[in-house]
Amino acid sequence: MLKKMYDWVLGWAQRPGGAWALFLLSFCESSFFPIPPDVLLIALAVGAPQKAWRFAFICSAGSLFGGCVGYLIGWQFMAVAGNAIIEFYGVADKADYIASLYQQWDAWAVGIAGFTPLPYKVFTISAGAFGVSFPIFFISSAVSRSLRFFLVGGLIAFFGPGIQQFIERYFNLLATAFSILLVVGFVVIGYLF
Repeated sequence: MLKKMYDWVLGWAQRPGGAWALFLLSFCESSFFPIPPDVLLIALAVGAPQKAWRFAFICSAGSLFGGCVGYLIGWQFMAVAGNAIIEFYGVADKADYIASLYQQWDAWAVGIAGFTPLPYKVFTISAGAFGVSFPIFFISSAVSRSLRFFLVGGLIAFFGPGIQQFIERYFNLLATAFSILLVVGFVVIGYLF
């Protein structure tokens, strides 16, 4: 089923409404949909490298607004819809752990989930459910999601379609390494000052 959805998502890269589909996919992925928008972002940007920055912006905006819907689901509808979404992704047993992450790390938990391959939708819903400050959530999401999608778009804009296989093969590893370096950097800065 996921392979069919993946192929369906990629099919939008060949259609005139690809940019709208990218916005909608990014929006839905941030609150409930299982296919990450990077797939369509890469396909669209490879097809038109001169528009890679535009596609990255569309993807970031859709993801940010979708994340706000995920936050709303957690904040207002956790008992009705949020728990069902979290259970669908098989992370219901991790809810207490995620709650402790929010209590300890707040915006960092959202930021890392927004940039890495972690299921961002689980963190958007959890942020609302666990009462993370909405302005902190919004800013952290805007920064992390934009970094993620502009990195992909920027690589394609600078290196052209040839970078596609590299991104697809190593994105998870690169995103995780970058997030670790980012956290370590802030810890070191906090320690020094």
